[in-house]
Amino acid sequence: MTGAHDPVAGPGHDRDADPASDPADVADLAAQVVRRLVGAGTTLGVAESLTGGALSAALVSVPGASAAYRGAVVAYATDLKAAVLGVPQDLLDAHGAVHPDVAAAMAAGAARVTGSTWGLATTGVAGPTPQDGRPVGAVHVAVAGPVARVQSLRLPGGREQVRRASTAAALRLLLSCLPG
Repeated sequence: MTGAHDPVAGPGHDRDADPASDPADVADLAAQVVRRLVGAGTTLGVAESLTGGALSAALVSVPGASAAYRGAVVAYATDLKAAVLGVPQDLLDAHGAVHPDVAAAMAAGAARVTGSTWGLATTGVAGPTPQDGRPVGAVHVAVAGPVARVQSLRLPGGREQVRRASTAAALRLLLSCLPG
């Protein structure tokens, strides 16, 4: 998924899903993800930027997560997205780190680096200031694996609300891709 991203959602891209979340919601979503992964005999690797490990923390808080969760790369710095996750440097140069195609490449890199069936990624701007010309609350979450999907969101609130809602959105997106 490289090239320019049309601001209107196209195939494999969703926009503006319900971002509401609270800590109990995130814990429940993580438990559902782990159950489905284990039930399907599949594994998950994660690549996080703005969530800074919160997505991984939610997953490993679920008892039995080790049966499906393989690990994560927290690539907060843009250069790590290229060096560790394999995000194309020309994509980063053209669009910056906050872009749907970057999220898709991060998810694919997470699956590759961790040797997992599924990759899940978050990138965006939690604040307090804009980044790469993107406003606070601009977030992209992505899934790579048997199904690939990217969701672009504009999330309200301050830094912690954006990070928590991004974590929940990533888990919801993965759930929408996993067999039921």
